[in-house]
Amino acid sequence: MRRTNTFVVRPRSEQDAELLHELLDASASLWNELTYERRQNYFDGKSVWDTADYRQRYVGVLGSATAQQLIRKNKSAWRSFFSLKEKGEKCSPPGYWGNEEDGRTLRTYVRNDQYTLEMGDRSRLEIPVGKELKEEYGLGHTERLRLEVAGVPKWDGKHGRLELYYDESSDQFRAFQPVTIDTSRLDTPLASEEAALDIGANNLAACTTTTGQQYLYHGRDLFDQFRDTTREIARLQSKLPEGRYSSNRIRQLYGGRTRRRDHAQNALVRDLLERLYNEGVSTVYVGDLTDVLETHWSVRANQKTHNFWAFRAFLDRLACTAEEYDITVEVRSEAWTSQTCPNCGSTTDTTRHQDTLTCSCGFEGHADLVASESFLRRHTDVPRPMARPVRFEWDSHEWLESPRSHRPKEVRTDQSIHG
Repeated sequence: MRRTNTFVVRPRSEQDAELLHELLDASASLWNELTYERRQNYFDGKSVWDTADYRQRYVGVLGSATAQQLIRKNKSAWRSFFSLKEKGEKCSPPGYWGNEEDGRTLRTYVRNDQYTLEMGDRSRLEIPVGKELKEEYGLGHTERLRLEVAGVPKWDGKHGRLELYYDESSDQFRAFQPVTIDTSRLDTPLASEEAALDIGANNLAACTTTTGQQYLYHGRDLFDQFRDTTREIARLQSKLPEGRYSSNRIRQLYGGRTRRRDHAQNALVRDLLERLYNEGVSTVYVGDLTDVLETHWSVRANQKTHNFWAFRAFLDRLACTAEEYDITVEVRSEAWTSQTCPNCGSTTDTTRHQDTLTCSCGFEGHADLVASESFLRRHTDVPRPMARPVRFEWDSHEWLESPRSHRPKEVRTDQSIHG
């Protein structure tokens, strides 16, 4: 069974920070160039595997092993895409790690035998860099980039491929280290539970599990901030001279908007999967928004779902992170789940007003949580009554439990009450 250690990584000097930033930026460039060529081949009916030698192109900056890891990661993403298509699932080809206008996702992967992580009084991480960067920043021929590490590992075992990520909203570099531990929970009945996830914008995610737990991640404040930034971008664009389409300020706003969204999204995925793992969940069903959008399309819904929520990027991140917990992610149609009464099963006698769903049978509940519960019931048995929902608010850094949950963070809910 795999778990993940998370650390904050701190460059020892401004020069080290510049070097690390350049390394991650080059990784994003490799990913984007390779993805572009494969997407072009795919849409032209050609083989996506016949590409240029990107390892050779980036070996001078990234080093051979790191460049190869990124290429393998990209190849794995395309294999997952084709696997979903063969199963008849609605899916899109792998996407880019952002661009100069919207802001790039700065991330790289280091093979498990290419980095050294030492914990103690002077915790440090050493990673390889390419020859060109060594020469540019004055590193010796066999020298590696040394970084300070803050944090204590929770898990000990066989170390996997290291992921390095730059979070611009907090101006921190972070490291995720998958660790294979000896005890596999998949061999126990606890790891046979299932969960369903309803995606939205007012509430980013509503989740119901077969153990009776429900989780709700609020997103209204995040969306309002996203919308305000979008309006400011539109205002600035309207003042541009004829023939111009962008400016430094507009690019900064695009980048900040994307990074804030991605930071909240990544933190949500980590927080939710950790909780599901502790619940013994082995399968997560995620609603395919295609059917919903075709039935209930609007400008506001499109802005929330595609621009703000970036559903495809979220799904890719969810599936990638779920692998670390040996949790399977399956995309299924969720049509009509938001109109289905969990009490009587009616889809015609229900009324939704904002976050509340009511039914003529007397039922009243939170619409998104009801949708996730109904979605889960399509695939498996779900107990009733449910536990009191655990609600989370975003504080720009992490998801904290809302006082409306009526219990301290990390304490289990009251199983006798239905929310």
